[in-house]
Amino acid sequence: MKFLRNILDKVKPNFEKGGKFEKLHPAYDAFETFAFVPNHTTPAKGSQIRDGVDLKRMMVTVIVAMLPCLFFGMWNVGYQHHLATGAAPEMLTQLLIGAWVVLPVVAVSYAVGLGIEFYFAIRNGHSVNEGYLVSGMLIPLILPPTIPLWQVALCTGLAVLVAKEVFGGTGMNILNIAMTARAILYFAYPVSMAGSSVWAYLGKPFDLNAAIFGAKNLATVEGYSGATALGIVAEHSANLTKAKQAFEGQGVAILSKADDWSKTEVFSDWNMFMGWIPGSIGETSTLMCLIGAAILIFTGVGSWKIIVSAFAGTYLMAYLMNLLAINAFMGLPAHYHIVMGGVAFGIVFMATDPVTATHTETGKWIYGFLIGVLTVLIRVFNPAYPEGIMLAVLLMNVFAPLIDFYVIDANKQRRKKRLKYVTA
Repeated sequence: MKFLRNILDKVKPNFEKGGKFEKLHPAYDAFETFAFVPNHTTPAKGSQIRDGVDLKRMMVTVIVAMLPCLFFGMWNVGYQHHLATGAAPEMLTQLLIGAWVVLPVVAVSYAVGLGIEFYFAIRNGHSVNEGYLVSGMLIPLILPPTIPLWQVALCTGLAVLVAKEVFGGTGMNILNIAMTARAILYFAYPVSMAGSSVWAYLGKPFDLNAAIFGAKNLATVEGYSGATALGIVAEHSANLTKAKQAFEGQGVAILSKADDWSKTEVFSDWNMFMGWIPGSIGETSTLMCLIGAAILIFTGVGSWKIIVSAFAGTYLMAYLMNLLAINAFMGLPAHYHIVMGGVAFGIVFMATDPVTATHTETGKWIYGFLIGVLTVLIRVFNPAYPEGIMLAVLLMNVFAPLIDFYVIDANKQRRKKRLKYVTA
């Protein structure tokens, strides 16, 4: 670190006022403050808060919480590939295959997003905020591994511009950046985001050495269909009889097409909880999401009230739908809604976004609960959008300020009544 410090100190005069690269100072400042503690303090006068938490540490904590989902997602990509090809499963090989597919998606997300952030920082002459460190990781984790890299670049660029920069940058956006990116792709290129094509991609046995040296083989396996659990249920959403048969201890997979793969119990409760199923890179494992939730709650970065209330809203609304079941989604056991799709990931990492979520304590309970309720309602009544958590989070982002307004207003009215009673 001393070596890096010396290099930064040596070139620093070039980026200061009057230096050769004065206009690029925000870019230099971003690298310096990312590697080292900022070399400035608050004014000596006025009230002071002694705390080691700043925006950078908060963002890094969220990234650490997402690492279990990232590493499991990379392994699962390799694991699903071995299922498709019938090759003998080897953990290290699976992880390397997954990394070869996933890391380019992560790299493109950061390159495009940070490039836009740096441009606006340099143009406007302000420091680069650390907010995109989290969004840059969230975006790849909610995308399927087969997503074309140009689509990753497109959705990332549009999301950062439309959902963030036009509102003033980090801390000013009203919509979650990552969910906005997913929504853009979902409505613009639905085939790339959903349906049986999501996992029908890894071809003949993957030669890692050949891939590293430029002979990547991703041809489709003949006769292999890797539909996601939500895609399968959506396809048969109107067939209640078949749905009921599926949940008599046989798993959702009975609803899918009659091929060898779908006859297995790949979508059993346990498999979906652990994450050994097709799906977006970081969303398949509920267990990994819960580990991330524990990190966020323990460090105080994520709101446990939003997390608990969102899971409660999901389960209770799903249970109510069970009692009124007239289609497959309504007949889906309540706990399936929690372990299927990206509900756990969305609740833990999207709903708790401190910028777009509610800030009042009562509002957090309301906000989280409504996200869970809306997720199930969207799935049940509009199977065309089976991943309801995306639209639920974005919709509640818009209503979060309104919830806080009425919570604060109600508190004011109670205080007025108490004051009137005391003065009387």
